[in-house]
Amino acid sequence: MSVPAPESMPIGKSSFQHALETARAAAGAQHYPAGALYVVATPIGNLADVTLRALHVLATVDAIACEDTRHTQQLLRAVGIDRAGNELMALHEHNEAEAAQAVITRLQAGQRVAYVSDAGTPAVSDPGARLVAAVRAQGLRTIPLPGASSVTCALSAAGVTGDGGFVFTGFLPNKSGERGAAVQSLAKESRAVVLLEAPHRITALAEALSALGVRPVTVARELTKQFEQIATLPCNQLPAWLAADPQRQRGEFALVLHPADQETGADTDDRVLRLLLAELPLKTAVKLAAEITGQPRNNLYQHALQLRDDAKG
Repeated sequence: MSVPAPESMPIGKSSFQHALETARAAAGAQHYPAGALYVVATPIGNLADVTLRALHVLATVDAIACEDTRHTQQLLRAVGIDRAGNELMALHEHNEAEAAQAVITRLQAGQRVAYVSDAGTPAVSDPGARLVAAVRAQGLRTIPLPGASSVTCALSAAGVTGDGGFVFTGFLPNKSGERGAAVQSLAKESRAVVLLEAPHRITALAEALSALGVRPVTVARELTKQFEQIATLPCNQLPAWLAADPQRQRGEFALVLHPADQETGADTDDRVLRLLLAELPLKTAVKLAAEITGQPRNNLYQHALQLRDDAKG
């Protein structure tokens, strides 16, 4: 997820002076072990979502590892924290393994190091997971500071019901064929599925999801920002919804694919197979039914044999 743009950071530096003082009072007396990595969640758009503990830690640690040092410096200055450039370390997807060793060296020397991605909770579709794994492999401590997350934010506004929980899938593959196959694998998922997408790929994702028909999807765009938009609609209407207003294709996206209706899905599969059997040879009908429904061919073949035997009887 990208860092909040300057226009989405309307709160002035002076506005955070009281917050920083409050952060010191509320969090300063807590224990912050030396030689530990602090994984810090940062706002996904609205600066007011930063936590008091995050403010205190970012102001006091020995160094901050960042997905993008320029974005983090922008964030720090916006909340009134002044850190020298040499106190910020670049750690992103292209250098994570090498940069993790530099962080470990600091931790082994007894320093406290924070890690922040550009926005939201690190290591959730953002860099950070390899860093955390490397730190833990050295027997060093990792301390998470919870905060803003587009995943939980979108889920809380989606109104998903049921007891099945949810699956976090994140970004689907870039290539259209792989993306389509990934969508088909979600077709029978009985739990809600959370997806993330960038603005330049949201149209392609919408086209792929349209194959899921009337299954509901909640689209959350520009979460926590001034032009936040949340809408729930059938998957097959998503491409038209995006095309209806160019503004709807802007910003970062979190999508919640609602749980599949298992009974309806089974009825649909059965109807597809029956219709094909009425017009085609058994093997051809089974082959096409498997392609249409995504169900295993062997299962459909056995069901087709049963339907044929029932018809004879």
